[in-house]
Amino acid sequence: MNKVFLAMLVFIPVSIAGHFLEWDASVIFITASLGIIPLAAFMGTATEEVAVVVGPSLGGLLNATFGNATELILAFIALRGGLVSVVKATITGSIISNLLLVMGFSMLLGGLRYKEQEFPSAIAMTNSSVMNLAVISLLVPTAVEYTSQGVGEATLQNLSVAVAFVLILVYALTLLFSMKTHSYLYEVGVADLEVEEHEGEQPNLWLWIGVLLLVTIGVAIESELLVEAFEEATESLGLTALFTGVILLPIIGNAAEHFTAVTVAIKNKMDLSLSVAVGSSMQIALFVAPVLVIAGWIMGQPMDLDFNPFELVAVAVSVLIVNSICSDGKSNWLEGGLLLAVYTILSFAFFFHPVV
Repeated sequence: MNKVFLAMLVFIPVSIAGHFLEWDASVIFITASLGIIPLAAFMGTATEEVAVVVGPSLGGLLNATFGNATELILAFIALRGGLVSVVKATITGSIISNLLLVMGFSMLLGGLRYKEQEFPSAIAMTNSSVMNLAVISLLVPTAVEYTSQGVGEATLQNLSVAVAFVLILVYALTLLFSMKTHSYLYEVGVADLEVEEHEGEQPNLWLWIGVLLLVTIGVAIESELLVEAFEEATESLGLTALFTGVILLPIIGNAAEHFTAVTVAIKNKMDLSLSVAVGSSMQIALFVAPVLVIAGWIMGQPMDLDFNPFELVAVAVSVLIVNSICSDGKSNWLEGGLLLAVYTILSFAFFFHPVV
């Protein structure tokens, strides 16, 4: 798969050339999107290699911080460009795709190879509680807006900023829980993966730090090109901003992470697969979304947690079915198929959802 990612790097100079040669916006949008996928993969690899050198505590924090760096950079540039609705769609879309698409494929393909796969139910229930909090945090500002008359944009943003600080605090508490006070619950799967990938070798710290910096710059450049071409490209491709933000952009930003989760599930490490998928969703809800709200507040952009009601329905439905499936600490191919069916239904709904 690394060879595929290496080959996809060709889309980076193509998208840059297209920008300077003023090619059609849809071509720039597509090539920039494809260029982000390998950069996200190498960012994940570089982060993991640096984490191995610096040790489990700092490494865990590094992985938690950079886990969704690609989506954060892309969303930040879109926010700076005034595409607030697209940023919100990307947030909900990332949560939905991780919970339904990634977990669905992981359980389906893992279940086809192994009749039944197990994972710690205690972790699953803790994650369920955190994701319920995420749904509440997205629901409350929208409920305030829909149940009150004359609520101004400034009031909603101030409420959202207050909620954002609470969510960042909760995120810090989840890191303390998983890395310190209850780290024994999370160690086994991660330890197995690290031994498998790094046995007998010590990564070059400065080399991988350099790779991480270069890749971050590359993601920023490609995101800039993508955002610049976004509106014209989606119109010419016949796609709505809502569908592109909820369905397409999260797949682009999370492609490498999705591949990792499915791969480890096929190796019968469903605990690690779920930690990648659910952990990414939690990070989007508790860290990325609040950071973007605070960034919008600082930049003067009207970024808040008042989401499209249908996006909230989609997130709530995703969390509900995932909590139901994961409650027993076991999975099979049928449950994976159910998650993929829900994702497909929601994808159709977002595709046909009229532009408001």
